[in-house]
Amino acid sequence: MNDFKRFSKLLKPEKTALLIIDIQEKILPVISNYQRVVDNTIKLIKGFKIIGLPIYYTEQYPKGLGPTVSSITEELGDLKPFDKMSFSCSGAGDLFEEFKKKNLSQIVVCGIESHVCVQQTVLDLIENGFQVNLVADAVSSRKEIDYNTALQRMRQHGAEVTTTESILFELLNICGTPQFKDISKIVK
Repeated sequence: MNDFKRFSKLLKPEKTALLIIDIQEKILPVISNYQRVVDNTIKLIKGFKIIGLPIYYTEQYPKGLGPTVSSITEELGDLKPFDKMSFSCSGAGDLFEEFKKKNLSQIVVCGIESHVCVQQTVLDLIENGFQVNLVADAVSSRKEIDYNTALQRMRQHGAEVTTTESILFELLNICGTPQFKDISKIVK
């Protein structure tokens, strides 16, 4: 039996973190549907903050690709990026070890590019025993074929492919709470 089948299919807030991969200034303009990626990433950040869940983000070669786009860093506040030169976030310092140390086994992934840094990270996360929830409307690539092929490959290897709104309501589990009302405003 594959490792990914041993996890609950539903996200558990106490085990969940958001990982934002490389949404950086210099590459963003050439990304297909980049505004959708940015908008949905901001919704995820706001939702994770409302629920009180951990958020991490990476920057690929920031000297060359620039910092994370300002609308996202403004929402992230004082959080600092994990810099990396490898495509996979497994090379972003002790990021994976921090997930393990904090008992975070369900990682929600968004970012760019789907077929490079996102895909390699997702495959490494799965190989390292994490359940990955890939946010299809918060990832993208320059070319649609790369995006579609990457989503298919990641799904075949065990990633749960879903959407921003689905992730946020799944983490809430119930309606009628102040958190539900705040998140409902975000997804409108």
